Amino acid sequence: PQSLTESPSLELVPLKKRRTRIPDKPNYSLNLWSIMKNCIGKELSKIPMPVNFNEPISMLQRLSEDLEYHELLDKAAKCQSSLEQMCYVAAFSVSSYSTTVHRTGKPFNPLLGETYELDRQRESGYRSLCEQVSHHPPAAAHHAISDRGWTLRQEITVASKFRGKYLSIMPLGTIHASFEKSNNHYTWKKVTTTVHNIIVGKLWIDQSGEIDVVNHTTGDRCHLKFAPYSYFSRDIARKVTGVVMDKDGKAHYVLSGTWDEKMEFSRVMQSSRGGENGTEGKQKTVYQTLKARELWRRNPLPEGAETMYYFTALALTLNEPEEGVAPTDSRRRPDQRLMEDGRWDEANSEKQRLEEKQRSARREREREAASQRTSSQSEEAALHDNYQALWFDRCVDQITGEQVHIYKGGYWEEKECGSWEGCPDIF
Repeated sequence: PQSLTESPSLELVPLKKRRTRIPDKPNYSLNLWSIMKNCIGKELSKIPMPVNFNEPISMLQRLSEDLEYHELLDKAAKCQSSLEQMCYVAAFSVSSYSTTVHRTGKPFNPLLGETYELDRQRESGYRSLCEQVSHHPPAAAHHAISDRGWTLRQEITVASKFRGKYLSIMPLGTIHASFEKSNNHYTWKKVTTTVHNIIVGKLWIDQSGEIDVVNHTTGDRCHLKFAPYSYFSRDIARKVTGVVMDKDGKAHYVLSGTWDEKMEFSRVMQSSRGGENGTEGKQKTVYQTLKARELWRRNPLPEGAETMYYFTALALTLNEPEEGVAPTDSRRRPDQRLMEDGRWDEANSEKQRLEEKQRSARREREREAASQRTSSQSEEAALHDNYQALWFDRCVDQITGEQVHIYKGGYWEEKECGSWEGCPDIF
């Protein structure tokens, strides 16, 4: 109802028709190994990579893709029971991996101060903003708020290690989802992504590790296990299992499925210690449950996805040019746009120009900091780059105790005015 009072005419404006195609990926051959063989053990963000291994979106757009299955949070917001709500939040945490199955391209590493907005308020009720808040290590802050009663925020730093045959990508940082009505506040982390066959063969991706989704308001928790792919296992590939427990450790739901297709949940009626021993001699718990119901199912890939970087329908729209976005928005990033258009040689030289521009801005900041510093201040302070993000404030997270960046507001208001005064010139 709120939006009706603001502008009655808005309801009559047709929804924007979004694109369903991007140019096909050109067929340039370049061997990944030829670039990476000199970089074993190195941090990936420090290896200058040509765009040939990228996909034409930035890490900020990739983070925004976590919202593809926002309806899981919409449903969670309506749940009366916090234990049932936990099932939807856990399914949401799994759903963000479903886009990764065939996505072997690497997102562009955003420039410092780069932003990305995703305003889907009219279609889906949410607005999302990301900003690259640190360059070494590369860190992005993300804040999304929905008028369907939830807020999502995360700050992700990607640590990656190249280990010869495979590459492991470890996202560090915590994801927070909070619900207006119940005041429930959830946190979880991301699992490790592994890219296999770097040297020879077709690249393929796996997700493995364990996640604890915790409700800090009630003490409920869900422990999720992502089983690593094993050639010898009889188990279904990409399997995820989980148990939802209350603060006393009593099991209420069992979750099972795969991260690339669907998740189901079943209500626990009774749990007993099984006679059969599990791993390391621990007794396995056996749950008697009601019939499983579907929680989440992956959307099918759009037609022609295999020539368009295996993008989902949402991913295809992310880099579509849009009027009125900030001058720092990823959609305006020239090397990424050239790459999307299939002009890779131009994209590569443009990428070098942008990276050099970023380096000189950093040298400029360091000079400025040095001239302002009195001799009493330690060198330590000088090393800590005195860069300040535009839309996010650095502070200590009340729940996790981590140093994080929290959205301070102002972006959408600035967009209304269209002035963008404080925006740096990064492109």
